[in-house]
Amino acid sequence: MALDQLSKDDRLYRMRHSAAHIMAEAVLEMFPEAKFAIGPPIDNGFYYDFELARPLTPEDLPDIEARMRKRIASDIGFEHSTMTKAEALQQFAGQPFKIELIEGIADEDVSLYKQGTFLDLCEGPHVERTTEVPPFKLTSVAGAYWRGDEKRPMLQRIYGVMFETQAELDDYLERMEEAAKRDHRKLGRELEIYMTSDLVGSGLPLLLPKGATIRRLLEEYMLTQERESGYQHVYTPDLGKVELYKTSGHWEHYQDSMYPPMQLEHEELVLTPMNCPHHVLIYQNKQHSYRELPIRIAEFGTMYRYEKSGVVGGLSRVRAINLNDAHIFCTADQIKSEFAGVMRLVERAYATLGITDYSYRLSLGDRSNTEKYVQNDAMWDLGERVLREAMQELNLPFYEAPNEAAFYGPKLDIQVRDVLGREETMSTIQVDFHLPNQFDLAYIGEDGEKHRPVILHRGVIGATERMMAYLIELYAGAFPTWLAPVQAMVIPIADRHADYAHEVMANLRAAGLRAEVDARSERMNSKIRDAQLQKIPYMLVVGDREAEAQAVAVRTRAGEDLKSMPVFQFIDRLKDEIATAMEPEEAGPDLGH
Repeated sequence: MALDQLSKDDRLYRMRHSAAHIMAEAVLEMFPEAKFAIGPPIDNGFYYDFELARPLTPEDLPDIEARMRKRIASDIGFEHSTMTKAEALQQFAGQPFKIELIEGIADEDVSLYKQGTFLDLCEGPHVERTTEVPPFKLTSVAGAYWRGDEKRPMLQRIYGVMFETQAELDDYLERMEEAAKRDHRKLGRELEIYMTSDLVGSGLPLLLPKGATIRRLLEEYMLTQERESGYQHVYTPDLGKVELYKTSGHWEHYQDSMYPPMQLEHEELVLTPMNCPHHVLIYQNKQHSYRELPIRIAEFGTMYRYEKSGVVGGLSRVRAINLNDAHIFCTADQIKSEFAGVMRLVERAYATLGITDYSYRLSLGDRSNTEKYVQNDAMWDLGERVLREAMQELNLPFYEAPNEAAFYGPKLDIQVRDVLGREETMSTIQVDFHLPNQFDLAYIGEDGEKHRPVILHRGVIGATERMMAYLIELYAGAFPTWLAPVQAMVIPIADRHADYAHEVMANLRAAGLRAEVDARSERMNSKIRDAQLQKIPYMLVVGDREAEAQAVAVRTRAGEDLKSMPVFQFIDRLKDEIATAMEPEEAGPDLGH
């Protein structure tokens, strides 16, 4: 079918798929002994994996691009063919990854595509000729385990981006450049938010004082919101007996993400992968009446997940997670109202944090996947129906994603997009009929009989580490004043003004504001520039006139000069700004209040 008769998504799929083959041809031209693996189209572009004699560097990419463009300009057709598995095994002798793929094909015939002399295993589809491949750019080289298995060979993956027009490509590359400037790993280091150490280990960042301040502010904000919404806060241990997780089902369905057990005297203990079993035991601590429900138990709990070394990095993917976690124990009739209450909490938090680009994903299970999901069709049917109805009654648009549910039930995931449009699950609400059965939970109903409660698992701001990573990139490190680790830097013009600068700092701190003094023997303009580079919202310059008038000369990190004002006036101004930011007009959908 001609490209102009296809949808844009189908056209791009064929174009990007074809570019991956052309890239493989170019790499094999440069490295004739290379072993090539797979090269699919992906969102925004394509990649191909290779085993090469030497590591590729960024300097190799222009050479590969030039070879690709030469091949594209040659106007060669993509030709489809088939051969038997035996013929294919002979054709690809010496290519171990292709041999493995061929051996895994169930059919007797193998599908192939060829452009010029380059032949590859492929089901297609492709463009008809190489000249139909639009503008592209090779962007990076990364390591990738063969078939995603860390026990298999590490390959080199070359990424490329591609769009139908040069304008679209240029726009994407500009956004990539902006994203690189906002990369939380770069800014986290420059702004002294967190550090990593090989002596501690991968995926275990250490929060520096500024990072600890941001985390504490996020936690205090959510604790306040939860208290106002009727949550009771608890603390639970970071360990639990293996029997606890066997009862909950985590041991059977989640063990790959858990750390190995530790033998302690006569007990086997494991690091906590989830807080829900602990919260279930807290609910179970005493008998409950229907009059007490819903019971909302919350905790900023630390959990430990075994993430593969190839995916951990920065704050966005870590191995020790501090989660804004809560579990609501309610009756079946209360599910929808409690769900709406959680959505209001999310709406309020996102408005305060400035998060506006997000969507709702209804994550469903796969009944045939008995290893990943518990088997109870009636439970899954009920959970999925309740979530759909709750979203429909709130008039919230959502899309469905199979095979993304928790092992015990369906969930609503709130997918937040970054500056490149990539989605990350930030908040989640899960309906659970499974754990109440596993732990034989009950409440006494109005009829005096025992009834089974339902559990809603929810995280509003999710993992604080992931939220911090997102916010660093959202604001490019220039946090809103209420969340800024240092809200004001007091800058004495000369050494003789240092005492007054410390007096100003003390007044700000007494008012609950976060202020510091830059008492270095540097020029005033240099101190102002350094404070701006540290993204501090306000610089308060003090000299003879300010000390005499008990005032400060106020400048913003954006370079605005707010002139001189009394210290108490600046304090009131800053407190008003913070109060307004902490109680924004909610930007999300109107959920009712």
